[in-house]
Amino acid sequence: MFFQHVYDKTLAQASYVVGCQKAGVALVIDPKRDVDTYLDIAKANGFKITHVAETHIHADFLSGARELAALTGADLYLSDEGGEGWEYEFPHIGLKDGSEFMVGNLKIEVMHTPGHTPESISFLLTDTPASPEPVMFFTGDFVFVGDIGRPDLLEEAAGLAGTKEAGAIEMYNSVERFRKLPDHIQVWPGHGAGSACGKALGAVPSTTVGYEKIRNWALQYEDDRPGFINFLLEDQPEPPKYFAMMKKLNKVDRPLLTEVPTLKQLSGEELKAALNEGLNVVDTRQKADFAKGYIPGTLNIQHNNAFPTWMGWFMSYDKPFVLIAEEEQHDELVRMLMRIGLDNIAGYVPNVKVWEDMGNELETGNVISINEVKDLMKKEGTQVVDLRGAAEYKAGHIKGADNVFVGTLEKNLDKVSQEQEVVIHCKTGDRAAIGYSVLAKHGFKNIKNYSNGYEEWVGAGNEVVAESEVAVG
Repeated sequence: MFFQHVYDKTLAQASYVVGCQKAGVALVIDPKRDVDTYLDIAKANGFKITHVAETHIHADFLSGARELAALTGADLYLSDEGGEGWEYEFPHIGLKDGSEFMVGNLKIEVMHTPGHTPESISFLLTDTPASPEPVMFFTGDFVFVGDIGRPDLLEEAAGLAGTKEAGAIEMYNSVERFRKLPDHIQVWPGHGAGSACGKALGAVPSTTVGYEKIRNWALQYEDDRPGFINFLLEDQPEPPKYFAMMKKLNKVDRPLLTEVPTLKQLSGEELKAALNEGLNVVDTRQKADFAKGYIPGTLNIQHNNAFPTWMGWFMSYDKPFVLIAEEEQHDELVRMLMRIGLDNIAGYVPNVKVWEDMGNELETGNVISINEVKDLMKKEGTQVVDLRGAAEYKAGHIKGADNVFVGTLEKNLDKVSQEQEVVIHCKTGDRAAIGYSVLAKHGFKNIKNYSNGYEEWVGAGNEVVAESEVAVG
């Protein structure tokens, strides 16, 4: 048997290539959209990709299953569980609880594991020449290392009211079914640490059924369904805004993108026109470089692992946008954007010099130190705005700080004063850099960015409070 774990660290998303070497055929589970990765693996190992499968209709990334099937001629194996409203709207081989299919000598058994979503399925793999017992369990967003999938996304991100409690009950039942599996089975989940699909995902890539029985919080509630449900639903991280669009695009018959596109370089005049038309222009430089000099009206979403998540929060799927990024960064940036379906890139400029060459001036960010924060807090009327998530804020924050999560900042601009002095911060500065650029774009002139943030504040021994205040956004 051939096995390869493919991991996208930017979305903390895992996919899998499983092959039968004797038959020369392979299955890909939950592929990302830039599918050349799997084509290269198959070519290097002498496989033909004949099967492509998904564990559920994904919310956190745009699946490449259809692109991969189109390029290879593979059959699509997708869930037919979940009932009305959860059907894939394109041709596929439908799977139900108890379905089986073979990939060469590898047997794949389907287990319906609802909770995260109603149609969620998991795959038990048996390497039949080696043993009649299953050896691997591909769980998608059902069981993670140390955690389980959240059932509230349908309500919080997709707007399906009243679904999270029902999902939590289904998840409890699915976990009880998981508990009955043999301890030796390897568990390969759809996500790792950093994903918004759970709140306490482990950093190691895989686990076993037996280990999860010992250390996964969800397996400790065997006879306490109410306790399980309460813990599962509380303090989940804010689901990125783009999740609702992913749910739609992964279900419908959408246009396919089978190769990584190249970007058009814009002139200075075209950049100016884009800004005048109200298009988002995203400066992908690091926060310190942005603060030293940026084009007025641009957003700072840094080129790092969190880039696609924050782009999903702030970009519109029906409106083009422009990137400020050097050419050597394009391949990685475009792949990140492909993975969440943000294909509508109007073009790029390589740097801010384009703006200066037209005779325009750059603006600078107002970054302040911890001592300056303390001095400002002594002045009556200074507002401190904590841009972290609600759960982070509740766990501990600077006394007197207001909480406006950066992802919802644009719809909560009225919560930030335009008259008094305002200090914004997050944990280590990345979200504050986004927030500063958002506020500057909307005309705020009174914002000071405490870039070193909460982590420095706590590390220096300053006062913090923990409470259960209701956060904005």
